[in-house]
Parts: sequence; structure tokens; C-alpha cells
Amino acid sequence: MLKLLLIYTLLLNLYAQKPELVLLKNYTKDVNVTSWFVSEKLDGIRAYWNGKRLISRSGKTLNAPKFFTEDFPPFELDGELWSKREDFSTIVSIVNKKSPHDGWKNLTYNIFEVPSLEGNLTTRLHVIEKYIENHQNSFIRVIPQHQIKSTKELDEFLVQVQKSGAEGVVVRDGSLPYYVGRKKSALKVKSYVDDECEVVGYNRGRGKYEGMVGSISCRMKNLQIINIGSGLSDNLRAIPPKIGSFITFKYYGLTSKGNPRFPVFVRIKESI
Repeated sequence: MLKLLLIYTLLLNLYAQKPELVLLKNYTKDVNVTSWFVSEKLDGIRAYWNGKRLISRSGKTLNAPKFFTEDFPPFELDGELWSKREDFSTIVSIVNKKSPHDGWKNLTYNIFEVPSLEGNLTTRLHVIEKYIENHQNSFIRVIPQHQIKSTKELDEFLVQVQKSGAEGVVVRDGSLPYYVGRKKSALKVKSYVDDECEVVGYNRGRGKYEGMVGSISCRMKNLQIINIGSGLSDNLRAIPPKIGSFITFKYYGLTSKGNPRFPVFVRIKESI
């Protein structure tokens, strides 16, 4: 009985209740984004602060050290654990470790939402901004939000951040009260489309890739099989993602037959 109680306690510590979050849809040109707010989309690990601990999108308790969270507020936050642009694999390796460690000193918690508060987006974010002013913490930052006047301004901002290595941007209707779920009032904007697929096989490499993987066969959500070779490093060609694992890839529109155009491997999907 005691052993079962210990196992139950351990599971409670590892997994909290899965948080209900604001989720992003893909941007389309028919959406009027005038007076909406745009911000850089950080390529990190989504984390929800429930007032006591950090929780991943899947409900896993993240083992952040005390020095990282000791000055966090007693109210809820939603944001991204992040280090710098084009550093996703490092962020994952830091966050995934089972015990707190000094690697967290390289991360910051970047806030884009203060859940459950009343008021519009600016009002909600002002609460955490005032908290940071009165409780100095080098690990909490608020992601800058810029109000735009037109689709042209959105396009210009996207080009600017992607030239600097950013993944893309997020555009939101800042006039709305807080909500959860996926609506057309919170959109991710990129110059490409990204998706996920399941690894189902490998194709033999040729030339300099002789004896290695030339491309990965991958099953999309619609059960269509595609081959992805672009974006694979030499290490991944030697030791490819496991059969049955999921990967993220990007592509640039569809062909006349409905296939992803120029699919490029991005990363192995992490189960955080």
C-alpha cells in the first residue's frame, strides 16, 4: 500500500493537470488584422506557470531550479522558455532533464499572456510588467507587442524578424478578453507552412550519402506518404529518427497534385 502511495505521489509530481491554453491558427490573407498586435514567435518550449510551478503544454511538471522561479508571481502566466534564435535543440536538452540544474541560467521565461485576468491584452500584460518592476527577476521577460495599422505592416515586420533568424510572428486581436482554445483571433504567420508527419521508412542515400539515409518516408495526417531529404544533417542521415516517431517539416505551398512543395526537415517532435 505504501509503495502504491509513493508511486501515486511521484506521478502527481511529474504530471500536473494539462493546462487549457490559447492556441494559434494559421494566418490567411482574408483576415483583417488592422489594429491587432504582432510579436515575434519564439521557437522555444511552451510553459504555463500555475502560480506554483511550471507545466508543459502536455501537463508535465518542468523541473526548473528554485533560483529560476523563486521570484515568479503567485498568479498564472503563459509564455515560452527560450534562449536565443535557432537554438531549439539546446532549449529542449535543458528543459528535459529530470533534475534542476544550472543550465536553466541560459533560459528566460518570455510572457505573452496572463491567463484568467479581466481586460484586454494590453491590460493583462500590464499586470506582469508592473510585477517585474517591483520584483526584480532576470528570468522573466514580457514579449514586446506592436500594434499594426495594416497587412503591409504585418508583412514588413515578418520580413524583418525572419531576416534575423526568427521562426515567424504571432498576430492577435488585442481587444478581446482572455479565452482558451483555437480561434481566428490569434494567428501564427510564416513565409512557409509547417506540419508534422510520422516516420515510416528510409530511402538509401547515393553519392556522398552512400551507406546513409538519403531521405525519410513520412506519413502525413491525411495518410499521404512523402519523402523528406532536405534539411537532414549528416548525423541524422547516419542515425535517423526512429520508425514511428514524429517529425516537424516545412514546405512552400502545394503542387498541382496537392503534395507539399519543397518539404524540408525541421526537427524531431519532442514529447514535452
